[in-house]
Amino acid sequence: MKKSMSNGLFFSFVCLVGIILAVLGFVIGQLFPFYAESYINENTEQAQQRMMDVIEERGIDITYSQEQALLKTHGLQLEDDFITEMKARLAVVLLFILAISFILISIVTKKMIRNFVEPIENVTRTAHELAAGNYRARAFANGPKTVVELRNSINILARNLQDITKIREIEEERLKTLIENMGSALLMIDRGGHVSIVNKVFLERFGYRYEEVQKKSFLSLNLPPELESFIDHVFLTEMPYHKQLEMEVLQEITYKLAYGAPVVGDHGRWLGVVIVMHDVSELVRLEQIRKDFVANVSHELRTPITSIKGFSETLLDGAYKDEGMALSFLEIIHQESNRLQILIQDLLELSKIEQHGFSVDIIPTPLQEVLVRAADLTAQRLEEKNMQFQVEFAKEVVVEGDANRLIQIFTNLIFNAIMYSFEETTVTIRVFEKDKWGVVEIIDEGIGIKKSEIPRVFERFYRVDRARSRDSGGTGLGLAIVKHLVEAHHGKIQVESEVGKGTTMRVMLPLHTP
Repeated sequence: MKKSMSNGLFFSFVCLVGIILAVLGFVIGQLFPFYAESYINENTEQAQQRMMDVIEERGIDITYSQEQALLKTHGLQLEDDFITEMKARLAVVLLFILAISFILISIVTKKMIRNFVEPIENVTRTAHELAAGNYRARAFANGPKTVVELRNSINILARNLQDITKIREIEEERLKTLIENMGSALLMIDRGGHVSIVNKVFLERFGYRYEEVQKKSFLSLNLPPELESFIDHVFLTEMPYHKQLEMEVLQEITYKLAYGAPVVGDHGRWLGVVIVMHDVSELVRLEQIRKDFVANVSHELRTPITSIKGFSETLLDGAYKDEGMALSFLEIIHQESNRLQILIQDLLELSKIEQHGFSVDIIPTPLQEVLVRAADLTAQRLEEKNMQFQVEFAKEVVVEGDANRLIQIFTNLIFNAIMYSFEETTVTIRVFEKDKWGVVEIIDEGIGIKKSEIPRVFERFYRVDRARSRDSGGTGLGLAIVKHLVEAHHGKIQVESEVGKGTTMRVMLPLHTP
């Protein structure tokens, strides 16, 4: 672990002081002999001079040899042993003084560092925590006035950053809630063409997962061509743009009222584009129904009514007299009246299903029992065309559903598979589990459906082969009813088809979880 700044500074300063004191002691030790010798010589000369002054004052006569003897007697000798002893004593004294000085300086230095450096170090650590995003960090440094002011400023900054972060988190949560719960699909693309924001509505309506679109180029998502062209237009013009788009999404024709606008940041910096799409499919559908209903119904009613009217007039004009002809005309009138009755029943059934609040009685329902009953109801038609069933049940599959409505769904799908198949072919019924779904596939070997026509098969009065459907007594409302019933079960219905090879109708219903 690395030493803190205060410890490093303390040891550096103590080492420096120790070195200075050691050098000082060494210098004093080396200079001591010179100062000692000079001191002894000066004292010797002064003592001899004082002695000679006393002799002169008292008038004592002495010979030269006696004078030299007296001077030698009062002289000080600088012996080597004496110098060595003095140096040793001085070394002890110096070492003691230096040690005391070192200890005192270390204590004072430690206290100064604690009062000045450690508070700054504490404030520095707090600043690093703030820089790392921990806005809950606070400084607790004490010391001089400047350090206290710095500490208070750091703490005020931390509180402000914490408040700003809380406000930002609240705003981000509000924005996220708004984006996720808005009824429109939202897609934001950065300036590089990569998806940066996408909401749940977009993912659900276009059949994506979040991982499949986040940070991916919008050109790699296989978006409908109409939507890609719309996004390209907004990118190229960098101007707001809106347009109603007709797109094929998940094998259905949908209508989106799309709004696109550039996203501009600070200083006018262009950041990308945002696309908002309102689903107006229901409005367009209702408008189309309003326009087409009279035409379609009148078209469907015209043939039976014309036949009934024409043959009844013929009977009134005298044809009733010919019993064979009268019976033939009455049989035609009866058939056409049955067609009228079936058409009206289907219209009433579809109207009931489309009403707001329509629901089914959901209970655990074995799919095998439902399909056996549906196959029994269509067996006569199957025998008429010399066809056969091939059934593939891996295991018993139980779903959440209304048994009667499920029989209605599969009877209609099996009847269509028989009607649009060639004679002496096979209708395959396959049942299995996949993820959270119970899946039923009804596969025929019939005429097939063009890829461009698949999104329209669930429209009212739409027929793949109008002549074949009308001859079989179909009204063109069966698949529209099936689709609504499947959706009422919170399920899905998918179509796969190839012209000349056949069609697969796939129904996916929620599995029953005990």
